[in-house]
Amino acid sequence: MATVSVSILGMGRVGASVALALRRYSARKDAQHTFAVTCADMRPGIREDAAKVGIDKVERDLFDAVRGRDVVVMALPYADVQTAYKEIGAQLRSGAVLLDYSPLKMPSLEWAKKHLTGGAHLVGIAPILNPAYLFDELDDTLHAHADLFDKGNMLLMPGASVAREAVELASDFCSLLGASPHFFDPAEYDSLVAVTEGLPAALGVAVFHMLMGSAGWADTQRVTNPSFGRLTHHLYDTHPDDLRDLFLNNRDALARKLDETITHLQDLRNALIRDDRAAIEAMLISASEEYSGWVNRRHSARWDEAESNSSQTPSMGGMVMGGLMGGFLSKRFGGKDKDTKS
Repeated sequence: MATVSVSILGMGRVGASVALALRRYSARKDAQHTFAVTCADMRPGIREDAAKVGIDKVERDLFDAVRGRDVVVMALPYADVQTAYKEIGAQLRSGAVLLDYSPLKMPSLEWAKKHLTGGAHLVGIAPILNPAYLFDELDDTLHAHADLFDKGNMLLMPGASVAREAVELASDFCSLLGASPHFFDPAEYDSLVAVTEGLPAALGVAVFHMLMGSAGWADTQRVTNPSFGRLTHHLYDTHPDDLRDLFLNNRDALARKLDETITHLQDLRNALIRDDRAAIEAMLISASEEYSGWVNRRHSARWDEAESNSSQTPSMGGMVMGGLMGGFLSKRFGGKDKDTKS
């Protein structure tokens, strides 16, 4: 049984959940491999929260943590990612696989070209979480779970020159976390994440910024409830620097989606001014019907007829580390460290 060394940079919700999922896998009787996991985060409060969810040892030095590791999971606050590439590029061993969970993929591919010069391989990862947490509003360490990735997907977006075996490792790694791996185009992903991540954050920030400057804010804040908390939660669980970089690094796509949203908000406003019951009911009914369909598809992970009728996917036990643990890393353990380019 091979031991795989893993470093997890960043103990936010995703990073801490990866650590918990690896621990869960290692405790299985049928585990095929063991993982030597090093967790690292420079933020004192985060380390304390990690201890509360069962991750007792968190290193302070992010960059010492990556030296000599087989797999490095990057789940850092987004404002720190570019600097991290600069710092760890020379620390990663040749053949190491860097799994980047950053919210945008195209910027990371550019940073990797500049800074990963020692033979490491980048695979961008986007987790589509367990549908059980679809309406779980907070994205912080205290909401980390070992099953956060179960019944979800992991979108894999490798760099163009990444070794095939490194991509296989990323796929198998995602499977053992409980998710189904799928390949995705990074540029297309960033355009879509402008809607699913950037737009909700931007709307919440804009609404709060509008209200805090209004004459009635002193009274308004007294009658806030979970609906308001859900709308504005990014200001609670995400640092302003991370939101800034999420907005600016995807500014063109986000601006287009804001334009479309403004048009729909204007339509709703006009219907309200006209007291147009029919228009408002039509909007609500059509949105409600499609929303129900989306929730059902999200929970079943069946997105089209072809996928619904497809044969059963391989079990996690049959996929876990099957491709790479029998190849890429085992060659390294046997003294071979040559990369096979795809």
